[in-house]
Formats: sequence, C-alpha cells, structure tokens
Amino acid sequence: QQEKEDLQAKLKLREHLSQTASKSEATSALSKNIDLEMKQLQCKLKNSNNEITKQSTTIKSLKNEVQEKEKQIQELQVKISRMERDLNMKRQLIEDLRSRLKANQENEKTYNETLQSLEKKVKAVTEDCSKKKTSIDSLKQRLNVATNEKSQYEQLYRKAKNELEKKHLKLTNLESKMIETESAMTALETTASQQLHGLAKQSGQALETVQKRLLLANDRVEEFTVFVKALTRELQHSIQELRTKIKQAKKMGEVQKCKKSLSQECVQRAQCLAASILNVSKTDLEEILEVEDDEETAKTKMESEKDKEWLHYIQKLLEAQ
Repeated sequence: QQEKEDLQAKLKLREHLSQTASKSEATSALSKNIDLEMKQLQCKLKNSNNEITKQSTTIKSLKNEVQEKEKQIQELQVKISRMERDLNMKRQLIEDLRSRLKANQENEKTYNETLQSLEKKVKAVTEDCSKKKTSIDSLKQRLNVATNEKSQYEQLYRKAKNELEKKHLKLTNLESKMIETESAMTALETTASQQLHGLAKQSGQALETVQKRLLLANDRVEEFTVFVKALTRELQHSIQELRTKIKQAKKMGEVQKCKKSLSQECVQRAQCLAASILNVSKTDLEEILEVEDDEETAKTKMESEKDKEWLHYIQKLLEAQ
C-alpha cells in the first residue's frame, strides 16, 4: 500500500509535469522520458496491484485460518477447563479412595485381630467342650454305678424296714400284753383288797393263804418285769446291731468303690507301711481310716438317745405301782 501511494504521488507529479511540459517545447524531450517512466510505473502499479490482491487473498485466508485457530483454541480451552475440572474431581476421588483405603486397611487390621482373638476363643471353647464331654462321660459312668449301688442299698433298706416293722409288731403285742397284765394286776389287787376287807374278820389261816397268793402274784409281777426289761434290752441291742449292719453295708459299698479304682495289693502295701510307721495294728488303722459323716453320727446319736429314753420310760412304768 505504501508503494502504491508513492507511485500515485509520482503519477500525479508526472501528470503535473506533463501538463507543464505541453506548455513549453523545451520540455518535449522530458515528456517522452516521462511517458516511458509512466508506462514503467503503470506496469509496476499493475504488478503491485496483483501482488496486493495476492497478499489480500493470503491475508484473508490467514485471517480465516486465525479465526479457525481461535475457535479451535477456544474449544481447546473449554476442553482444557473441562479436563481440569475432571482432573480436580479425579484427584478428589483419588484422595477419597486413599482415605477409604487407609480406613479399610485399619478396619482390616482390627478385623484380623478380632478374627485371631475369636479363633483363639473358639479353640479354647472346643477344648473346654472336649474336656466337658469326657467329664460328662465319666459322670455318666459314675451315675450308672451309683444307681446300681442305690438299688442294692434300697433292697437292703427294704429288708431292714420289714424286720423293723416285724419287731415293731412284736413290741406292740408286748405292750398290749403289758396292758393286759397291768389290768389283771389291778383286778387282782381290787379283788385282794375286797377279800382282805371281807376276810379281815375271818381267821388267821385265811390271811396266811391270802398272803401266800399275794406273794405268788408279786413273784409273777417281778418275773414279768424282769422279762420285760430283758426283752427291751434285747430289742435295743438288736436295733443297734441292725443299724451297725446298715452302716457296715454302706461302708462296704464305699470300700468296693475304692477297690475298683485301686488294686488290693497296693492297698495292702499302703496299709502295712502306714501300720509300720504309726506302730498300730491293722484293725486300729482301719478304724482310723474309717471316716463317718457328721450327719450320720448325729443321726446315730439321736437314735441311741431315743432308745435310752424309751428304756428309761419302760423302767419307770415297771417301777411305778
């Protein structure tokens, strides 16, 4: 454009010069030169115009390219902004995932620890269950043995109970006989007193006969009292023997239990050693080893005291008139 302006200025000058040259003939030679230069300048103008058109087309194409590139740049900026947003979101997601990973790892550690503790507890529980099963089996065996022994003792108890009932019947019979004899005695005494009152006025011989009869009656009464005392003592003795037999049966059952668990030879050796150490006979050692329950001893004492009270009561009855 600057060259075009320069050429146009030169053309204007040449035109002005051509106009001035026509007025003067002296400048005719110059006009020819100017025409030549004008033609050259016109050619140059055409060339410059062509170049200008070319450059304008190139400028337009470049502008279009620039606009397209600006559009592409804007699109790319939008894409970049979106990508940055996505990147920020992804970074946040990654940070959240990392925090969750850390939390999950910590939870896994705690879960593993709890699992280990639970496995240990399960092992301990299984061991306890196995031990309890073995103990239950042993207790069942003991229970079976105890039930068998209980049935045996119940049979012994029934036998002893039947014997006691029989002896109790005998006692009741004896008591009824005692009452009958007492009533007979009272009847005799009343009859004797009546006869004494009636025969007080009679002779001494009748008194002697009555006295003889009274002596005989007294002798019979004394014999009866002696018989009753002996019978009560024998009853008490037999009851005590039965009780001792029951105790011995119980002790024998306990000894059988012990003998089942230990052999007889080991027991005899241990007894011999204990007797030699303590300087005691085998019978004394067995008495020392025999340990009675407090309840059984208390029961036996109570029963013996009741038997003694019963004996005293019968003696008082016999001593009374």
